[in-house]
Amino acid sequence: MIIGICGKSGSGKTTLAKALSKELVQAQHLEIDKVGHLALGNAEVKKELIRYYGNEILWQNQINRKKLGEIVFQSRLEMKRLTEITWEYMQKEIDEFLAHHQGEPIVFDWLLLPITKYFAMCDMKVLLDIPYEIRKNRAMIRDQISEKDFELREKASISLEKKDFDYVITKNDENDAKRLVKLL
Repeated sequence: MIIGICGKSGSGKTTLAKALSKELVQAQHLEIDKVGHLALGNAEVKKELIRYYGNEILWQNQINRKKLGEIVFQSRLEMKRLTEITWEYMQKEIDEFLAHHQGEPIVFDWLLLPITKYFAMCDMKVLLDIPYEIRKNRAMIRDQISEKDFELREKASISLEKKDFDYVITKNDENDAKRLVKLL
């Protein structure tokens, strides 16, 4: 069984995924954003990112995620380009995770899940459709970003259609995970 949790920045995807993983016996959680962060350390990915964006994205010879974010959150085209550069590495890591945990319940959380092959693999698709102001406040605190930075992130984000999901949560609650388990 694979459960996919989607939502925009600050919606509580990872919090819900972790709670759900605890509720389901032997469930494995993969925060796909972290896979993307790991991709930035891959030598081939790093080389391609520097080739495209230049050395200004480096800090102490590592990809500076904040600087890269300032660039890619400016436009959907740049976000798409970043995804194209990192996707092969990410897909390999996700496929290895799936193979390693075959037969176990898996919880994915990622905003971009609906535009990947993994969305179709999900037995349950959950959307966190949390109000903008709540998400903004959470993300600004969590990521230590300005309101302007959050707005840029929001503009670069994909649209999520409620009709594509089995379950839509509009207000986070500590019992969401328990309710989802009952639906399985």
